[in-house]
Amino acid sequence: MTSAEAEKRIKQLTDEINKHNHYYYVLSNPVIGDYDFDLLLEELVRLEKEFPDLSLPDSPTQRVGGDITKEFLQVTHKYPMLSLSNSYSEEEIVEFDTRTRKTLGGDTEYICELKYDGVAIGLTYREGYLVQAVTRGDGFQGDDVTTNIKTIKSIPLKLQGNYPVEFEIRGEVFMPRSSFNKLNEQREEEGLQAFANPRNAAAGSLKMQDSSAVARRNLDCFLYNILGEDLPFDNHYQNLTSAREWGLKVSNFIARYKNLSDIFDFINYWDKARKELDFDIDGVVIKVNSYRQQQQLGSTAKSPRWAIAYKFKAERTSTRLLSIDYQVGRTGAVTPVANLEPVKLAGTTVKRASLHNADIIKSLDLYYGDSVFIEKGGEIIPKVIHVDLSRRPTDARPVTFIDHCPECGTKLIREEGEATHYCPNENGCPPQIKGRLEHFISRKAMNIDSLGEGKIEILYDKGLVKEISDLYDLHFNKLIGLQTTYETTGDKKEIKISFREKTVNNILKGIEASKETNFEKVLYALGIRYVGETVAKKLAFHFGDIDELMSASFEELIAVEEIGDKIAESVLAYFQEEKHRQTIEKLRAKGIQFELKHQVSVKSDLLNGLSFVVSGTFKNYSREELKKKIEDLGGKNISSVSSKTDFLLAGDNMGPSKLKRARELGIRIISEEEFQNMTDPKGQM
Repeated sequence: MTSAEAEKRIKQLTDEINKHNHYYYVLSNPVIGDYDFDLLLEELVRLEKEFPDLSLPDSPTQRVGGDITKEFLQVTHKYPMLSLSNSYSEEEIVEFDTRTRKTLGGDTEYICELKYDGVAIGLTYREGYLVQAVTRGDGFQGDDVTTNIKTIKSIPLKLQGNYPVEFEIRGEVFMPRSSFNKLNEQREEEGLQAFANPRNAAAGSLKMQDSSAVARRNLDCFLYNILGEDLPFDNHYQNLTSAREWGLKVSNFIARYKNLSDIFDFINYWDKARKELDFDIDGVVIKVNSYRQQQQLGSTAKSPRWAIAYKFKAERTSTRLLSIDYQVGRTGAVTPVANLEPVKLAGTTVKRASLHNADIIKSLDLYYGDSVFIEKGGEIIPKVIHVDLSRRPTDARPVTFIDHCPECGTKLIREEGEATHYCPNENGCPPQIKGRLEHFISRKAMNIDSLGEGKIEILYDKGLVKEISDLYDLHFNKLIGLQTTYETTGDKKEIKISFREKTVNNILKGIEASKETNFEKVLYALGIRYVGETVAKKLAFHFGDIDELMSASFEELIAVEEIGDKIAESVLAYFQEEKHRQTIEKLRAKGIQFELKHQVSVKSDLLNGLSFVVSGTFKNYSREELKKKIEDLGGKNISSVSSKTDFLLAGDNMGPSKLKRARELGIRIISEEEFQNMTDPKGQM
């Protein structure tokens, strides 16, 4: 592979993996299975090792993954929440054992535990009381969900016995299968969309604002790792045993082994026995027991070297392809979905499976009427993986991807380098319009939750709302008395929705409250392609208001941290559309926030008008402390070196590309000591 080919592939992999990290960790809605994800990540790791200079700043190999939300208070983990390296074969476990024994040079005792398919949580106990519960987040920061965690009856609010003064214990919050099935039955009766799997249900429950509603979800939790400065024992197993005595729920399905044959017996047993459990597991975790040996083995930036997860193979079965539907999303992306003869798979009845895009269909060589093998990637999402050619009907017709939008008839387009077909009729294609409206009101955007549950579709079908600004023209007389009946997918149950007085008042109250939504969420709510929550925050905090953003050039956009060519081009294209500018002006006239509410409190104007890039590590300050000092003195922090940069504040181990760029542009490079002299009242510039 040439350097140019590697550069292109590394960028493709980085973009794709970051997208899947967002789906899995922020939206709790993964679109590929663990095995496929791990293959992508392994390929990226291999390429970055072969071409280290081509590694990108946002490479997912440098982080655990995932984006930060502000629905709950953000907390920095005292101990980073690293993820485990995954394996799918006995050979990989043998390699792990060989590497471990070679490093330790002696006997090694392993602990085998079940790998729960839930939501990672860290619980901090102080003086025996539960004081904080934090989700994984991106591995370095997570959401404080203490109030919701306290509703889980298996988590003690106060410990018993002889416990450390302060420690953190980590585990997995999950929803038992029995509770999950009951919850979905209830949701279907109420006309709500059923949860895809127990993990999604647990993740969604932890982010609910009403803790009393969380209490009704019957969540549970297993705890499996203790961290602290004053633990009673020097090994993992004995500390977990002690935790049980303190009243904490530690699984009984734990074993200590010193040889691989016992480990493989444990794995093979649970691969079959897991079907009898009332909760989901997707593998077995193998850990070195001794803390001293764990420290000796150390960790990478992403994973500990003293532990590994063996993932069970996804269950698969065969069925027949009946037809294909083509779904149009809010961005115009067209996704093919296979309609199948109903078949049982991993405890659920599967009727539909994703085909992703035209390339996947072509690679499968798919014909209507084919017998196909399907599996749940990572035990979650059904997908077609293979065709049984020996059973293909003689009169079968090949599947060809559609040329025109199934909703509005517009000819589809496929941009160079994209795997997805798009409908370009964004202003006239009904599912795109309704999708943008639903995105605008969603919890992570404008949070008008009173308009959910099918009400947007009613307002659109009745001609009351055709674009997002129309929501702010709604009033009581337009809404009162509206009603409709529609059928749910699947069992075709009829659901009736009526706009009574209480419903209408809640809708109008929610719309009015949304006018106070922060600028970064408003920007995300606009639905600009490739501008997710994190990108919206970066743009909002960098430019400060919508006018500065709309007038930004391509060069100014890519100078923002994490903004690449693709995002910059999308933002420029969005604001070049006169219709979008008109919509923004309508929203502005209705009182929507298009500038940051909370500006930086400036304590001095010493650095007024000066911009700084801070890079590297420093002796007397952290980077965040330096950035805060710059802002306190009226200066501006920027992430990338450009012609607008006044100073590069350079520490140890800083990025060579920034240093090279600064020298090329003649930017003044200063040390920590020079910065201190500059900002000291007695110093000179």
